Amino acid sequence: MDRQGRAAAVLGVGLAVVFAIAAGKTDLSVIHAARWLAPGADRVRALGSLPTECLAPASDPQTAYQIEVGRAAFRTPLLLGGQASRAGLACDSCHRNGRGDPDFFFPGISGAPGTADVTTPLLSTHEDDGVTNPKPIPDLSGPKSKLKVSQAPGDPGLASHIHDIATREFDGADPPPAVMVGLAAYVRALSPEACPEADHQPLRAALYIDNARRAVATAIAAFDRNDPDTAAFVTLAARSQLGLIDERYDQPQADAARAALRAADLELAAAAADIRGHDPHARERLIAWLADAPGWTAVVEREEPRSLFNPRRLD
Repeated sequence: MDRQGRAAAVLGVGLAVVFAIAAGKTDLSVIHAARWLAPGADRVRALGSLPTECLAPASDPQTAYQIEVGRAAFRTPLLLGGQASRAGLACDSCHRNGRGDPDFFFPGISGAPGTADVTTPLLSTHEDDGVTNPKPIPDLSGPKSKLKVSQAPGDPGLASHIHDIATREFDGADPPPAVMVGLAAYVRALSPEACPEADHQPLRAALYIDNARRAVATAIAAFDRNDPDTAAFVTLAARSQLGLIDERYDQPQADAARAALRAADLELAAAAADIRGHDPHARERLIAWLADAPGWTAVVEREEPRSLFNPRRLD
């Protein structure tokens, strides 16, 4: 689709949302996660809450950094390729907050809710086995003994397995090496012993904002480690978190919130371009973004009760 066609499509979606609101209807299709929600699923629970994250604390600063790199990569479609990336799928789409998703249902790759066939030509040009065989999505925060790949510290098998998932099962490009190390560190740090007492938590804009801030702080740490490729990758991963907020602000009154989000997003896009261009001021730009975050966050949170973060609108 050319630029004018894309603009017309975006305008059409925007007008449809406005008219649906005016008619007293809620169009949940603007939320990416609603597009792979099993028929009959509890929408308020599935779209208005998240499983709590079972993340064990790191034993040292370097491991903590690696976990944060992996945590950011786990939550962005940038890691994957092909149809999965175009649909907006990330690792976190199937393994919500590093756990499972009994309500996941993607046409063409799911059988029963909570299953996926990752050896299908719909997702991969490498791993098509010619058989329709969707399998249950594993809970990565469950007992390690139930997972098929060893997660023992120092075992390279986990990073290799994750690399094959990203690049072969989902046709992704090779990510920076530190991203693969980080993903393995993040998955290793998921543990049933680290699960909070509450099994679920409300899904609010603040959670995605915190994810974005953590990713930007990690980009600064990557910059300090003279690793611009990883710094740019996690900066762009932060942008994807802002997108998850923006898609829920469908109400006509949210112009100020959407403008604030998009200005913050453009700053991150510019910072990522500066990092790739080896601009010595890229680090300062990221620091300034973190310093400015409370200002636009306040605008976004002020309009949140009328957005699709409100459980009443999901129901």
